[in-house]
Amino acid sequence: MELQLNAGVLETIEAYRLPRFAEIPTVGLYLNQVVKYINGYTSPFADMALTESMVSNYVKKGLVANPVKKQYDADQIAHVLFIAFAKTVLSMDNIRELFTLRQQHHESAQAYDFFCNEFEAVLQAVYAQKGIPHLPPDRESDATLLCRNVIVAVVHKLYLDHCFQAMPEPLAD
Repeated sequence: MELQLNAGVLETIEAYRLPRFAEIPTVGLYLNQVVKYINGYTSPFADMALTESMVSNYVKKGLVANPVKKQYDADQIAHVLFIAFAKTVLSMDNIRELFTLRQQHHESAQAYDFFCNEFEAVLQAVYAQKGIPHLPPDRESDATLLCRNVIVAVVHKLYLDHCFQAMPEPLAD
């Protein structure tokens, strides 16, 4: 049996793009707007939708800074977007450790844009059944390697979810 992903799924993956840091709204979004914004980017993937209570819990746990006047800025939105993907393979404690490590080496915008670029590259490679591109040696800090491995794990999980959705129903006895 050869597993074939739905052509619509493959087209969606080919066109998939995350917003870069400079493209995230800077006007300040309210919680319900943040959730709607992020869910728009996670919608091609099963079981990734966020709720307002989930985002509030990320704030309570210190993973995301408190909103100012109930509004979230680009930095907070970027953190929540990363969490939406990373939570599928990491615990909240591990996400916190990764944030701490990344902040020691990179500005938020730089770290977030790295995540976007790598996520898209790995997503395309895995769904096209090509080898995963390697980082140049000078970019392989511990923080970069951990982030990259999280991305690889997330993408493989997303791919497997799509594969299981594409499997034909087993014949009933």
